[in-house]
Amino acid sequence: MRPGTGVAASRGGGAAGTSARTVGEERGLTSVAADARYEGDPEDLPRLWHVTLSVSGDEAPLPEVRRALEQLAHDHPFLLTSRYAVDHAEIRYWEEARDLHDAAAVALRLWGEHRQTAGLPPWEIVGLEVIDRQTYHQRISEGYGPAPATPVGVHPY
Repeated sequence: MRPGTGVAASRGGGAAGTSARTVGEERGLTSVAADARYEGDPEDLPRLWHVTLSVSGDEAPLPEVRRALEQLAHDHPFLLTSRYAVDHAEIRYWEEARDLHDAAAVALRLWGEHRQTAGLPPWEIVGLEVIDRQTYHQRISEGYGPAPATPVGVHPY
């Protein structure tokens, strides 16, 4: 990963004895005993990623946008904050994923997968930023990014 950018410079193959996943391939879920210790490659451990997803489209009534974003926050409990207007919105949250590629893939599916259940407007994704936890905290300490006092929840711009 290029330091401070949140962008992977390259993607290597899998660990010894495993094969790299192909594009679009889903990873199977496995169960792990509560007292089990991780003995694999440290780069395969999940990490926290700060995601900012921006969407926009045709105007929609503000009360409907707010209700839909509140439902999305209920359906996706890791949602930190949403800001919205009649024709655009921004969603910020933390995602746990193995790498930037996985976190971005989840983020890019979020709006479409919840469009029906939450009643979200038919807006398109127009921006995505995924940064690691260290970069997020570095930006905050340098005075960049959202203020730490930004209230959690759904708020108009």
